[in-house]
Formats: sequence, structure tokens, C-alpha cells
Amino acid sequence: MNLHHSEPRFDVPAAACDCHMHVFGVAERYPFAKGRSYTPPEASLGAYRGVRQALGIERNVFVQGSAYGTDNSCLLDALRSAGPSSRGVVMIDEDTTQDALRLMNEIGVRGVRVNAHSVGVRSAAEIEDVLRQTAARIQSLGWHVQLFAALETVAGLKSVLKSLGVPVVIDHMGMARAPLGTKQNGFRELLDLVASGCWVKVSGVYRVSEDAPDYSDAIPIVRALIAANPQRIVWGTDWPHTGNHPNATLEEAPLTEYRALDDGRLLDLLAVWAPEPDLRRRILAENPARLYGFN
Repeated sequence: MNLHHSEPRFDVPAAACDCHMHVFGVAERYPFAKGRSYTPPEASLGAYRGVRQALGIERNVFVQGSAYGTDNSCLLDALRSAGPSSRGVVMIDEDTTQDALRLMNEIGVRGVRVNAHSVGVRSAAEIEDVLRQTAARIQSLGWHVQLFAALETVAGLKSVLKSLGVPVVIDHMGMARAPLGTKQNGFRELLDLVASGCWVKVSGVYRVSEDAPDYSDAIPIVRALIAANPQRIVWGTDWPHTGNHPNATLEEAPLTEYRALDDGRLLDLLAVWAPEPDLRRRILAENPARLYGFN
């Protein structure tokens, strides 16, 4: 976790936000969920603060990692410590009470993540009920649903996502496969979702690309998403960059090391995807302010 992060090569706008990152605490204090797909090493809020400072980022969004399941204790503690410059996206289940949701709202939670990809769920029908139930529970709070799923699953849920009645955020470019380009199955449906108002995170490029370290095969994918609706694009580091692991629940989830990535270099990719400073300001600052309710 002591990797050097280079300074971005462009002027990062004021109020820029890292819209997708995670914290993982000491396991004795924050136990991991049973049946998880990976076991992460510690990635503390203190370590992340160094990343935020190096990048010139003023805001961030904590996203619940699947290793914790629906126990959001680590995220909520980090959110309390970080204060008003941060927001949170949690995971919930039927045991999460409405009172608990209201308390989360008070400290800065603004969305619920439905994570199908990390546990290998690809059936759109299997996810549909969860999405509808989640949307119904959070609508009065003004929260959004964040979906992490394979591209074909996102495509199969297009009509459902358009009808939820709450904002929808798609993780990591919908997990499009960059080598297959913009004509791959499901990508047209993703573009239609974005054009019609769904949000998408241009994050986790190393999850969709096979062309490290510059990920040039992802350029057409990202630019097509931005062109579809630049007002619905946000960016994130995906820190601390969990390594490859089985997308399935495991009885004995292995320790999964983090990828040694330079977050400054990842941020520099945004200047390739969005060369215009005004467009980068929209993606980094203006869009997140609207989505997450920053003052």
C-alpha cells in the first residue's frame, strides 16, 4: 500500500470527486462475510487519504466491497471520519431496517449497491426482484441503485432499469470487454441506458481492458459512453485495486493481493478519454455533485 502515486498531468478541477473506492479494515475489528469471493488485505482510510492528496481530489465516495457482504460497519466508520467531503454506497438485505437506512442517510450514504458480478450471478431474472425491492425501499430517501453486473446482464435488465423510479448507476463501464469494441453484444443497450439517463462509472479500466498499462483498447468504449450522455458520466479510481479472483462465493476465499497501480496514471487516462477541460470538469466535479448531493 506504499505505492508512489504520480501527480496528474492536467489541472484537476476544484471539487473533483473519486466516485468509486473502497476501504478494508483490520479483520479482527471488521470481520469478512462468509461465502465471499475474496479476502482483501487491509486498505485503510489513512492510506487512501494519501492517494486523494496526491491526485488533488477533494471528494470521494466509499463503495461497499462484496467481501463484507451487508455489514457496512467499516464503510460507515470511514464515512464518519471523512466527514462532509465524502459519500457512501452500501449493500443491504431484508434485515436492514428503514431506521438504519435513515441513519445512514444522515451520515452521507446516497445509494445501495447490487453486486451480481462478484458472486457470479448473470441471470437478469434473478436480479430483477432485488432491484425492484431495493428501489422501493430507497425511493423516499432520494438514493440511487448501483449495479455491478456483466454486460449481457445489464443489457437484459434494460427495461427494468428504466422503470425503477430511482437513479441507476452502472459500475465499471458495464464490464464491457474492451477488445471486442463498441459492436459487442450488449453494448448498444448500455449506450441506450446512458442516453436515457442512467449513470455509468468510467472506472476499473483494468477490469475491461487487456492492454495494460495504457489500456488503449478501452478508448473507443469510454468515448462512446461519454458521447452517449456526458451529463451521466462519473470517474473513480477503484482503489485499492483488488486483484483477479473467482467470481463466485467460496467457503475458503483466498487472500487476494492488490494490483500495483499508479492512481495518478489512471487519472491521466481521463485526459485521453475526455481531452476538453470543460468535459473533464463535468465528469470529475459537476456530475458527482449532482449525483451524490454535495453542497
